[in-house]
Amino acid sequence: MPADTEFVAHCRELLAPLGSVRSRRMFGGHGFYVDDLFIALIAFGRLYLKADETSRARFEAAGCEPFVYDGKGKPVTMSYFTAPEEAIESPALMQPWARLALEAAVRARAAKKAPAKPARPAR
Repeated sequence: MPADTEFVAHCRELLAPLGSVRSRRMFGGHGFYVDDLFIALIAFGRLYLKADETSRARFEAAGCEPFVYDGKGKPVTMSYFTAPEEAIESPALMQPWARLALEAAVRARAAKKAPAKPARPAR
């Protein structure tokens, strides 16, 4: 799988301006972390970047496609979008898209850490 290894290395280089990037094999692809935040994945030979309600419209406007997989015969759409074609060419072109992914990961972590609001006592 030399091409797979080369693409993983290329994607690590693309994401490197964000900070320390590490990758690991998972689910038949690769996952990418920056400062322990999961921001991207490679699946089906394509790089997908984390998105959320705040950033989704930018990815859609750029013609990016959502990550969809077959979940027991039904399509399951995840909060990841392909990177724009031109962004795959260089770290400079990838940087604004990678930053959106990092920001989405930061928001997701903050949402998980936010304490649940206690129920108001009945009066």
